[in-house]
Amino acid sequence: MTLAERLSEYVRACFTGIWVQSFEHDDAIVEIARLCRQRRWSLATWDIDRGLTVVGRDEASDTAVSAPDPLAAIKAIGSLATPEGTALLVLRNFHRFLGSVEVVQALDTAIAAGKQNRTILVILSPVLQIPSELDRQFVVIEHDLPPREQIQQIARSIATEPGELPGDEGLGAVLDAAAGLTRVEAENAFSLSLIRHGRVTPDVLWELKAQTLKKSGLMTIHRGGETFADLGGLDALKAFCRRSLAGKPSSSQARPRGVLLLGVPGTGKSAFCKALGNEVGRPTLILDIGALMGSLVGMTEERTRQALRIADAMAPCLVFIDEIEKGLSGVQASGQTDSGVSARMFGTLLSYLNDHESDVYFVCSANDVSKLPPEFTRAERFDAIFFLDLPGSREKEQIWNLYLEKYALDPSQRKPSDRDFTGAEIRACCRLAALLDVPLKEAATNIVPVAVTAGESVERLRNWAAGRCLSADRAGIYTRGSDGTGKSGRNVQRADPSVN
Repeated sequence: MTLAERLSEYVRACFTGIWVQSFEHDDAIVEIARLCRQRRWSLATWDIDRGLTVVGRDEASDTAVSAPDPLAAIKAIGSLATPEGTALLVLRNFHRFLGSVEVVQALDTAIAAGKQNRTILVILSPVLQIPSELDRQFVVIEHDLPPREQIQQIARSIATEPGELPGDEGLGAVLDAAAGLTRVEAENAFSLSLIRHGRVTPDVLWELKAQTLKKSGLMTIHRGGETFADLGGLDALKAFCRRSLAGKPSSSQARPRGVLLLGVPGTGKSAFCKALGNEVGRPTLILDIGALMGSLVGMTEERTRQALRIADAMAPCLVFIDEIEKGLSGVQASGQTDSGVSARMFGTLLSYLNDHESDVYFVCSANDVSKLPPEFTRAERFDAIFFLDLPGSREKEQIWNLYLEKYALDPSQRKPSDRDFTGAEIRACCRLAALLDVPLKEAATNIVPVAVTAGESVERLRNWAAGRCLSADRAGIYTRGSDGTGKSGRNVQRADPSVN
């Protein structure tokens, strides 16, 4: 439903206190004014700069009244009332004045009186900050960001010359890039693209969108050029994600949800997520759990909801949460350590993972499963849980070839013993060989594998994953082999469910 449709229902039902959360005040007021003209309702607007303005039946008959005082604006709504009509007063950015006891009391009085004379107070604000005294007096409406159809109309109104707007396939990429922008931001981005390139391209839209995310402080957008070709091994994981994200699902209820990557540090969990976005043509948003924590009461929960709203607005997209067990490690003791803030944030995230209908694909990585709450890994939170073990001999050969070529090293030279190496350690060996100008075997003497320094933790993680997770390298359930590396297959003796 549009803003006008929802507002019409509440006004006709005589809700006299309405809070409209919007980042586009001018567009919201235009929509409200259009509704009032259709319904023949009286309308006035107020802000601290222009004071009170009575909106006429046509745009040329608006009347400005000098009333910069917020108290005077609230009391002026009584003069708008008519015996048989309805009057709306829209207060822009009025959340700034709700710290005043007099203003809060005047709002309470005006909302109560509005039931008798059908006068409606509408607060237009980008944030939701309702004082506890007025909490039950207001109903909240969100002014949605523009849908794809409206963004396409904006693009066509700006790119009017032949060749400035791409064809159907390219236009889809442009609309995906513009998702999550306001109407004004989309107009600015299209105009900048025309000035810079002479045509509308997704690159400029992604540039401005990255700035928008940076200003929020909650997410960043990854714009690297990695692909699966830059990542050795992980064949089963690559195939699963590529297939689940390719094309459209047969049912709207069958949208992909995401994957949880559990594994030894350095096995490519973060690199995989960054490559996945480019491989399937989706932006990768990086969500830092620590950035959601706020110092004030309720701030953490609001930041979490805001981050998830941003993800919905950016759909279709990927959301990557790295080392999520560190952000959720204090959930079980949250009531004793932080008054339940972490538990409430975690509950919001769990509900979203289970219930969201937007095309947002979550990829979460973890190194220590013992710190993850058990409810986080249940079915329908993720499509699958993959275990990334130390690469096998075939995968290691692929990784060596990738980094020998990347660092321009002689591929014929003898390689060091790599039995305990992860992909990150193979890369470090090649980088050090190029940096120090020494053979690979000599460069390897500077590296102590994580499978050695944290051998007990790695073994504990492998033992837990056996029979519980899918293998990232080969199709099937992950299981331990006699040589200490992970093997996969369908014929697996599952562990007793009581110990899972």
